[in-house]
Amino acid sequence: MVSVAERPSTNRQAMAEGWISMDPHVLQRITKADLPKGDVLAVARIAAIQAAKRTWELIPLCHPLPIHGVEVQISPMVHQSALRVQASVTTHAQTGVEMEALTAVQVGLLAIYDMAKALDPAMEIGGVRLLSKQGGRHGDWRRPHTPGQAVESSPGEQAESLKDSHTG
Repeated sequence: MVSVAERPSTNRQAMAEGWISMDPHVLQRITKADLPKGDVLAVARIAAIQAAKRTWELIPLCHPLPIHGVEVQISPMVHQSALRVQASVTTHAQTGVEMEALTAVQVGLLAIYDMAKALDPAMEIGGVRLLSKQGGRHGDWRRPHTPGQAVESSPGEQAESLKDSHTG
């Protein structure tokens, strides 16, 4: 484990995203909260927040960090028949929260899969990536936009957003 003892504590933020594609009928049922296991989106948000807070227990060599905020947004991507999960994590610490944001996205996506797998076991998870980070000795970083590649918004996000923010 890398020592961060000599680093100053600074404000840190990281944002990540990923998606899960599925049968259009399943997407419709999820967005209408019409699944036997309950409100998939609410459960996925809580799972993502919990994952961000417990990343250090899941990923070897990650430092335990005081998480000051976690925002999770789940948006339908109607044209791709998918849901996009985006997580933003903030702290004031000696190391960054990139792993916490990425873990939040992955676990949020897995929660969606778990709750809908009986209806569509062929769902596909992908596109998990860091979008940006702020703070730290390497400074700010933002994923460069590549034509045809979603960064801040995904094609199909003109559909109604299912945004819900939480602070944990």
